[in-house]
Amino acid sequence: MGDKIKAKTAMKDFGVPCIPGFDGVLSDNPSKVMKFAKEIGFPIMLKAIHGGGGRGMMIVNDPKELPNAMNITKSEAENAFGNGDLYFERYFDKPRHIEIQVLCDNHGNAIHLGERDCSIQRRYQKLIEEAPSPYLTPELRNEMGIAAVKVAKACNYRNAGTVEFLVDANRDFYFMEMNTRIQVEHPITEEVVDYDLICEQIKVAAGIKISGKNYYPQLHAIECRINAEDPDRNFAPCPGNITNYNQPGGHGVRVDTHAYAGYRIPPYYDSMISKLIVVAQTREEAITKMERALSEYIIEGVKTTIPFHQKLMKNEKFRSGNFTTKFLEEETI
Repeated sequence: MGDKIKAKTAMKDFGVPCIPGFDGVLSDNPSKVMKFAKEIGFPIMLKAIHGGGGRGMMIVNDPKELPNAMNITKSEAENAFGNGDLYFERYFDKPRHIEIQVLCDNHGNAIHLGERDCSIQRRYQKLIEEAPSPYLTPELRNEMGIAAVKVAKACNYRNAGTVEFLVDANRDFYFMEMNTRIQVEHPITEEVVDYDLICEQIKVAAGIKISGKNYYPQLHAIECRINAEDPDRNFAPCPGNITNYNQPGGHGVRVDTHAYAGYRIPPYYDSMISKLIVVAQTREEAITKMERALSEYIIEGVKTTIPFHQKLMKNEKFRSGNFTTKFLEEETI
């Protein structure tokens, strides 16, 4: 049994809401799997037990699609992760993807530092994140924070980690998984609660106690992932040489990057060039600041997602905060 299944089982034991599904390794017999799938109800999401990063996943809308979908997902999982074991969960059509940052030390302290909204995605890959989520109420934020701490304590966790949830149209939330690492989008949490997560990780490793108190967002931060991809060609990767590079700056603007003029982006790894982060007093101000920062960001020699992010900042649905993980399928950017 994979770690994801063990995690879901443990969460249920601790009273944390989980996505309905088959909590075990699926057999290679589609007829047996069909029986369980019909009990849960279609559509379902096939998932690789050892998967991650949006790979080894497939939506199955119709029972007739199940045998072929299992073969495809199993093959992808074997190629990507060296293990083709699968499980499945009920598929939510238009949820919000909300994650809670947690930190735990070696002295029994476990805290949360608020949420990040990661609902703007393409093929399950996050493109933009913000904190706090425009969708959560203060009551729901507190409830999800408590649940995330329960998750961390249930597995006796030590370190910074992220507990990921789906939130449906009724604002009911369901545990998906826990990422036991620092994540790409951690800077926006640092900005809204004035907290250095990397420094605190080092302290935890050194055996130093953390504060023991939960943190709640006081500002609003947005992160755009600047990738070497061409938005006009379905986000096709664009490796190559950066011929000119000039990044924005100013109050409330942060760029985390390894790139520079003359740097060669190889075709073998993730296409991310940098993370552009802005922080402001309100969401509206953060969007305005991000528009300015994007307009000043110059990367030449390769195609990037900067033009996509510029269009996104002007999109009325995004600006309203009324969007789900289906945003890019429903909107023309």
